[in-house]
Amino acid sequence: MQTLGLGQAVNQALREEMHRDPNVFIAGEGVGVDIHDNPVFPTFGLLEAFGPGRVKDTPVSEAAIAGLAVGAAEAGLRPVIEIMFNPFFTLASDMIVNHAAKLRYLSGGKSSFPLVVRIKSGAGFGAGCQHSHNLEAWAAHCPGLKVVMPATSADAKGLLKSAIRDNNPVIFIEHMGLYFAKMPVPEDDYLIPLGKAEIKRPGKDLTVVTWSGMLGVAVKAAEKLSQENIETEIVDLRTLTPLDKDTILASVKKTGRLIVLHEATRTGGFGGEIAAVVMEQGFTYLKAPLRRVTGPDIPVPASPPLEKFYIPDEENLIQAAREIL
Repeated sequence: MQTLGLGQAVNQALREEMHRDPNVFIAGEGVGVDIHDNPVFPTFGLLEAFGPGRVKDTPVSEAAIAGLAVGAAEAGLRPVIEIMFNPFFTLASDMIVNHAAKLRYLSGGKSSFPLVVRIKSGAGFGAGCQHSHNLEAWAAHCPGLKVVMPATSADAKGLLKSAIRDNNPVIFIEHMGLYFAKMPVPEDDYLIPLGKAEIKRPGKDLTVVTWSGMLGVAVKAAEKLSQENIETEIVDLRTLTPLDKDTILASVKKTGRLIVLHEATRTGGFGGEIAAVVMEQGFTYLKAPLRRVTGPDIPVPASPPLEKFYIPDEENLIQAAREIL
């Protein structure tokens, strides 16, 4: 297998889909030009490969970029737009939430609106709260939007290709820290279905449900817990909506214990939805109260020591595991 960072895997998926379908095009701020002139970034080299007709540099207006995507999708194209940082989703949310997410429903299913909104996310870069706040729960709350958050390069490639081919709007959120983590990626053309979680590590004592950049934290914690004869099963959601409830419930039934791990703030975070699903449909499986390990309810600090405190780590997860075992 080839070894790629997540951004390079996204780049490969974009290239393959643009070669496959002439209706696929890319738009966003600085896409393909100086701001992304680095091989680890997802749109590197695409302007040279496909030209300005299919790689569109836009004005600095997230609302305009989103409006462009909605109109293009309605006209029969398959736009893939980039919103540079997760908090900037708020600027694009009118077109995405009030139009893209609802138009297929309002057409009675007669029209399709195939568009992908790629968003960079994640703390750890000293960029502060206006760039680092994770808002996946906002998007997941809106009916009509699919929300995808890959944790590995291989998943990013397969999931993005499926997202581009989907006839519904998809929010595709990429953790920037994973751009620099080299991981194996199959070289062939493959798809990973949206809405299907994966067991990344089998275990019998404890279930950890997580996604995106927190998968690495879960794996490190599981390795340390295994030295105490505690075997942790890790469920990587990959897609928040649609949510693979069956895989979550099957794992909790197997282990009897659950921790939900995510980087976003605690209150209103998507972890609360997973907890509700388990309480409503799998309460009798639980041997102990479930736990959430999340970012605190504060804006993401720009100061490196404070930002490190904000991001959940393996010690936070290990402490929660010991509490419920």
